[in-house]
Parts: sequence; C-alpha cells; structure tokens
Amino acid sequence: MNPVLNREVFFVKEHTGIFKAANNFDIYDPTSNQIILECREENLGFFTKMFRFTDYKRMTPFDIEIKTPAGQKVVSVRRGVSLILSTVEVLDENNVVVGKFKQKFFSIGGKFDVLDANDKVLCTLKGKWTSWDFKFVSSDNVEFAHVSKKWAGFGKEFFTTADNYVLQINNNVPENHALRQLILAAVMCIDFVLKE
Repeated sequence: MNPVLNREVFFVKEHTGIFKAANNFDIYDPTSNQIILECREENLGFFTKMFRFTDYKRMTPFDIEIKTPAGQKVVSVRRGVSLILSTVEVLDENNVVVGKFKQKFFSIGGKFDVLDANDKVLCTLKGKWTSWDFKFVSSDNVEFAHVSKKWAGFGKEFFTTADNYVLQINNNVPENHALRQLILAAVMCIDFVLKE
C-alpha cells in the first residue's frame, strides 16, 4: 500500500470545465497545498461520453484510477452500468479487489455499505440529504472518517464550487489497513453516485 494513504486529511478538488464528460479530481495535502494524488477517468467509451450529457449520467459506468503525481497507481474504482442501485469495486495497485460498496435502497441522503474482499461489512457510509456531510461508521457507531464541505484549516478560496471537499480519516484506522483504500475510493463514489 502506498504510504500516502496513511495521511489523515485529504482535500479533494474537482477539475471544472464546460462540456466535460470525464470526472477528474486532484487531491491535495492541506498543509502544503501540494497535489499528492490525481484521480482520472481516462478510458471513457463513446457511448458513455454521450450519456454523460443526459439525464442518464448517474447510470453510466466509470473506471477511475487514483495515482501519485509521478504516475504510480494507488487504487482504482470501477462500476458497470447502474440501473437502480450501485455496486462499486475497489482494486489495489496490483488490480486485486480489496473491497466494494453496495448502495442501500431507500436511504435518505445516500448510504453505502463498505465491504471487504469477502463481502464482510466493514462500515457504512451515511450522508445527510440537506448537505455535503458524510461519515464512515461501524455497526457499533465508531466513526472512522468524515467527508464535508467545511474544514477550518484550509483556505476559503478553495471552497468555491460544490465539488470541493475534505476527507478526514480518524487515527483509529490503522496505517496500511485496506479500509484506508476503501474510504478514499468511496469519496469518489459519493460524487459519482449520490451527488451528480
């Protein structure tokens, strides 16, 4: 596992543009304002690009690679066509499935179960329908991470669009644990599946 995943705070900023089909993000270190990871959706098919400009955008497949600025793969996130509920696979740097997410039916604000490679529930991603506020919590209500639009330690100038947010992973998630890969990957799923 890449050591960059052992950080506790990540600032996620979406690339903006007119008529863009692909979703691309940069992930910054909030203390140095340096890009530490790049999330790119590079292999879009023709029909996927077309449907991204329609009301069916939320149903389109995606395949995102998260890499270091030097090009070293850290994790990838992929989903096929989704008609009602999403199931998303997360793969490590060697293309081995480390886990997946399954969207919950009838959840207000959005909800995913975060599963390990053996389909065991590790935690649940829960959101509020009124805001961009999501938490990763265990079945006994222990919080592992928090995603929000607000963080006091980062400049206000970065919070100009709805697609910039902060991921804070709590120190109760051990270093080099697969849950760190899943949490980072889930942040991409929030945007693609719940907030588009």
